[in-house]
Amino acid sequence: MSRSQAIVDSARKWRQDAIEGRYDAAARELDQCQVLVAAAQDAEPRGSDKRRRWDAADAELQSGEAVLRAYRAALSALPRRCGGAKAPSPTKGDVWSPLPQAPPRRPTREAPAWAQSSQRKSVKKPAVPRQKRRPPSTPKDDETYGEHARRRGLPDIELIEGVERDVVDTGVTTTWDDIADLRDAKQLLQEAVVLPLWMPDVFQGLRRPWKGVLMFGPPGTGKTMLAKAVAHECQTTFFNVSAATLSSKWRGESEKMVRLLFEMARFRSPSTIFFDEIDSLAGQRGASSEHEASRRVKTELMVQMDGVTGFEGTVIVLAATNRPWELDEALRRRLEKRVYIPLPTLEGRAALFALNLKTVETSDVDLDDLASRTENYSGADVANVCRDAAMMSVRRVMVEMRSQGLSGPDMQRELAKRQKDMCVAVSHDDMVEAIRKVKGSVGLADLKRYREWEAEFGAA
Repeated sequence: MSRSQAIVDSARKWRQDAIEGRYDAAARELDQCQVLVAAAQDAEPRGSDKRRRWDAADAELQSGEAVLRAYRAALSALPRRCGGAKAPSPTKGDVWSPLPQAPPRRPTREAPAWAQSSQRKSVKKPAVPRQKRRPPSTPKDDETYGEHARRRGLPDIELIEGVERDVVDTGVTTTWDDIADLRDAKQLLQEAVVLPLWMPDVFQGLRRPWKGVLMFGPPGTGKTMLAKAVAHECQTTFFNVSAATLSSKWRGESEKMVRLLFEMARFRSPSTIFFDEIDSLAGQRGASSEHEASRRVKTELMVQMDGVTGFEGTVIVLAATNRPWELDEALRRRLEKRVYIPLPTLEGRAALFALNLKTVETSDVDLDDLASRTENYSGADVANVCRDAAMMSVRRVMVEMRSQGLSGPDMQRELAKRQKDMCVAVSHDDMVEAIRKVKGSVGLADLKRYREWEAEFGAA
């Protein structure tokens, strides 16, 4: 049964109990209904239409609580106001003294004084919530989920603060311009993630946003940078999750951390959850080496990704892996978009060399020639080539010092004098020498396996 249906049934039950005079039962059912509405309020993002409707329902329940409290107070005061002294004990077996006479009925049709005072009280004074009901959620814009949990009195405060400290990345500054090449991947991520956040009214029904996006491919091709660029472009809170983040030695705590992660993301909606190297978290189930705790974590992860809690805000799940063939089939289905991030093309490698060399001075560097010399190099390999080339001038000075027999403090003093010689412009010969030393990290057999998996399971 859904949460909305449970609230409707509970509301009907407490109203029926109140109509039939079962005020104690009505009060208990009303309290349960308020707890359900409070949970529904917490599940919706601030400012959404559904959140406003739940707030209105909560206000109506508080009004009903005030009326019910007034009726119960009036009922308890009725015997005293009617002069209801206790009747004397019977004098004989079945003979009883006559019942006391009720006071004469007032000729006016106005409500009794006690009813008028109760009505005035319910109108003028705000309803006071019950002590055991959690106060309504009114999070501040700069409030963290840990502060929110402490204010609400939620359990597992230390665990919540630990997860939030480890995974929330508030300093994401990566943009699309920082990523060379990968035009197809950028366009797909914009269609699948960015546009639904910008135009939620358009992306409904069949155009609804995808549950999750998997980026797979060789290491060092920019998968993590793409996820950060998405978070920066959409101005969402970025949760960077790894296997170590969700690991615990205590039984049941790892899956609890998965649930808290998604609750935190819903609280800070719109948000982006990025699982780096997701194959370490969600490998295939049923393997002989699989641990029971690992299976429970996978199950909780898939339950949260399915959104069975009824939350309809914006939580984007992005995942990256170098070994897509090791993913569990059920998780693969939930990652509805599966995008291959290939090695950079010839133009992409030239752009990567330009990006990496923009912070150093260069001299007669031919980017096209460098790109043609680095076939099957990943973006990380190109960055390593540039770093190695920038160290060439330092190495030349060090070799000269050693040839002069300098070492220790003498070498340190001489190096301090020749800092300008170590910061000379990077030449094309330096780049070629670095390419000769730094080889590509991706083999042809691995590339073939990626293409085969894309042909079988890709969904771009």
